[in-house]
Amino acid sequence: FVEKLPPPSAGRCTTVTATGEAFGLFDRVGDNKVAYNQVADIMRALGQNPTNKEVNRLLGMPSADDMTAKRVEFEGFLPMLQTIINSPNKAGYDDYVEGLRVFDKEGNGTVMGAELRIVLSTLGEKMSADEIDALMAGQEDENGCVNYETFVKHIMSV
Repeated sequence: FVEKLPPPSAGRCTTVTATGEAFGLFDRVGDNKVAYNQVADIMRALGQNPTNKEVNRLLGMPSADDMTAKRVEFEGFLPMLQTIINSPNKAGYDDYVEGLRVFDKEGNGTVMGAELRIVLSTLGEKMSADEIDALMAGQEDENGCVNYETFVKHIMSV
């Protein structure tokens, strides 16, 4: 998937087709729609990294019930995806590494796993303990340290 959708042309049809195929993989009912709570996952599968807050705003700030009950069709999803793609507030690999470097007290490329867990559970979009455990699985060494460059590569590929 490309960083920005190309201008309308034959190439764009291919990109839209590939996006539609990815969208279709999340359609569990077969009605060419997906649940609101799948929109962020589809965008991430397409190489974007929207926050839950950004997606909720695009969906009109739905309730928790609406997130599971309401569905959006592909034609409604495309403009939301385009908004995320064109968002100027995208953080990249270097931004995340620099943010974690602040916690690297010894300057050796690692941060304490326990400290990283606290940050993930208290700052920004707070993660649950289960989400943190899933994200941190296999990331800590025998001393409880996490190589943050490897960790960022891991989270950006999930």
